Amino acid sequence: MAALNTEESPVYIRLRQTISAAVLRGEFRAGDQLPSVRALAAEHGANPLTVAKAYQRFQDDGYVEVRRGVGMFVLAGAAEKLRAAERAHFLGTMWPKIRDHIDLLGLSAAELIDGEVA
Repeated sequence: MAALNTEESPVYIRLRQTISAAVLRGEFRAGDQLPSVRALAAEHGANPLTVAKAYQRFQDDGYVEVRRGVGMFVLAGAAEKLRAAERAHFLGTMWPKIRDHIDLLGLSAAELIDGEVA
């Protein structure tokens, strides 16, 4: 996942983030079949080639496998591997920017935890 799921992100990134979140939440477990390219494209109003690009990245990263003529399936250990990659990305790329913004705004830990501005 390259960035937070925002409208500015390319469609294939948003699709990838949606699928990643579903795997991390356990909606797709090891051995489960992912929706077909056409089904996911129709569900999200995306071009099938864009969905195929998102799926190809999952395959390249070792999270899913293609069974010719059958579909795309989540590999064993994919959730753990994906969680580790997401944590590394968050802590290495996203958190420093968030922390800098927190400092810029002068927010305290209590305000962040309570969700209330003092």
